Amino acid sequence: MFCNGAVLTSDPRRPLARAVAVSNGSIVGLDDEALDWRSRGATEVDLGGGCLVPGFRDGHIHPLWGGVELGQAPLVGARSIAEIVDRVRAYAEANPGLEWIEGGGYDPSLLPAGIGEAATLDAAVRDRPVVLEASDHHTMWVNSEALRRAGIDGETPDPPLGRILRRGDGSPIGTLVEWDALAMMRRHIPPATLEERQEGLARAMRELARAGITWVQEASATLDDVDVYGAAARSGGLTSRVNIALRAEPSRWSRDRAGFVERRGELARAADSSEVLQAQTIKFFADGVIEMGTGYLLEPYDDAPHTCGLPNWSPEELSDAVTAFDADRFQIHIHAIGDGGVRMALDAIEAAAARNGPRDRRPVIAHTQVVQGVDRSRFASLGVIANFEPLWACLDPTMQELTLPRLGPARSALQYPIASIARAGARISFGSDWPVSSMHPLHGLAVAVTRQNRDGKPSGGWLPEERLPIAQALAAYTAGTAYQGFEDDRGGVIAEGRRADLCALSDDISAMAGLEIADVAVTGTWTGGREVHGS
Repeated sequence: MFCNGAVLTSDPRRPLARAVAVSNGSIVGLDDEALDWRSRGATEVDLGGGCLVPGFRDGHIHPLWGGVELGQAPLVGARSIAEIVDRVRAYAEANPGLEWIEGGGYDPSLLPAGIGEAATLDAAVRDRPVVLEASDHHTMWVNSEALRRAGIDGETPDPPLGRILRRGDGSPIGTLVEWDALAMMRRHIPPATLEERQEGLARAMRELARAGITWVQEASATLDDVDVYGAAARSGGLTSRVNIALRAEPSRWSRDRAGFVERRGELARAADSSEVLQAQTIKFFADGVIEMGTGYLLEPYDDAPHTCGLPNWSPEELSDAVTAFDADRFQIHIHAIGDGGVRMALDAIEAAAARNGPRDRRPVIAHTQVVQGVDRSRFASLGVIANFEPLWACLDPTMQELTLPRLGPARSALQYPIASIARAGARISFGSDWPVSSMHPLHGLAVAVTRQNRDGKPSGGWLPEERLPIAQALAAYTAGTAYQGFEDDRGGVIAEGRRADLCALSDDISAMAGLEIADVAVTGTWTGGREVHGS
């Protein structure tokens, strides 16, 4: 029984409570009904004047990938090119047996135009290949030995869905952009072993529990990844419930389709894990990212008037694939960054609904960065959930150094229209895209309500009309994401009969309206009433 703190339920019918009782993994009473459990000898959890919220639910995250990355060269938080080089050198020296040096999460805004030189990394490690992924994970910075091992030189053509950034003479600089170009390098890197992936997932689950997260949308997985999740589910190693989105690739989606359907059924029939693990979703990448010029725009980039970016699908191909998987009754989840990518995603979802007929499909467009006004009302009319990563909706270094110059003023003002899409009647959900950015929901909530960066700038918030009140922002991370996951009848709010997926916070965030939300501590996390993290 939880007491001595505010209970923020995310339930509009009963938004506040004083106490919560839990039995057999479910919520069995609120307020006086909860306090009555004292007479039954219930164990009390003292909230200490803080608050209890529904367990956070991340609507777009990569736990397996992020957990493996935690075991590589630690680049997150490096504040200069020199610091990145020093960290890579130290990691290589500490791991002399590694054939390849890998790392992820460096800030691309530290590099001129986001572009890294191979020679810079040669100064850290010359005799072994070095492969680093930027925080956006659409960009790879490599050293000369990595280019040599992969056979990438001035004669190597760009792949269909990627770019090898080059000098004027055609020689590779040391930066690769987007899926096919990264794959040219990845195919030469020894894959992570099963043990390394299992350890990575275990690390990720510990971090999710510490962040108060009890449900996640794994946003891009292969069938091999499903096996790693399945083993963790059978052993009781999942501290968070997981819905897996299987990745559809333009070159092979039709061949993968039957296998995806089969694996979804296997998980649904697995009585020992179906409560914590599902694979109900298909993931599409409509485009890339603005900061590297690969997000798909309706009009050319301001700093590159020869290109509108790099769509991964033609509109016809995306519509055909979305329609096919929608016919298989998968949920559709589309990464769309540029206004062209968002429109193409909306068009594909509209085509699938027209061809396959009405049903409760709850398609998701993730990131939803640049959205034209005429497309904002389409989210509600088509029943599309807008999944935002609220931490990005501020003037951080990537935004200021890379994104704004590429979009120009008019399109920059169209970014992350969270409140506008909500006001238009659409459902919204929140996520983190970790390891792209911090998984901690409290960090994202602080930006959602302020639209300020960590320095508190600008004073009134960036595009302040897109700020959310804290209750609505919290609901997007709880009830909104429960709706996304077809679990709105089981989770996302604190109410009788719902799962006891809960998070205790050190302070009452409902009384806060600023960046101090990011400093609140998670003091406890419970999944199905089982404590998976405690201070």
